[in-house]
Amino acid sequence: MDSIVNKVLDEIDLQILDILQKEGQVSNTEIASRVKLSPPATHARVKRLDNEGYISQRVSILNQEKLGFDLLSFIFISTNLHQAEQLEVLESALESMEEVLEFHLLTGEHDYLLKVMNKDRKELERFIRKLNKLGITRIQTSLSLREIKYSTVLPIWGQE
Repeated sequence: MDSIVNKVLDEIDLQILDILQKEGQVSNTEIASRVKLSPPATHARVKRLDNEGYISQRVSILNQEKLGFDLLSFIFISTNLHQAEQLEVLESALESMEEVLEFHLLTGEHDYLLKVMNKDRKELERFIRKLNKLGITRIQTSLSLREIKYSTVLPIWGQE
């Protein structure tokens, strides 16, 4: 890997980050054992990586089906809003909606892409009604029939 990351992070840092992104609940002692450092040295590295912003947050990923969330959709949004203040209001409103798991500004045919999780079609319909109240000119919804791959793991190893 010949990126700026390699100039700042050494191999042990990358090993630690890889372990943490794959197994967020692993103990400091276990990480230390795997990277062949003492627990205090490992803890200091994890703290430094955290303080320097390499670790954005630590979370538990919940089982959506067990919690009754059965409808994942991708919603493309187009708008005729062009003034920065109007776009900020729209973006703030969309960002605050709990159903929105991801929110992206796009290039191309659509302005935004939302990844939205609802329990069922009725919840999705209510969500789309909320969108319609925001002055959006076009909404295109695609439902996910089956998730083939899902990962939060960045490919920090083996990039040449």
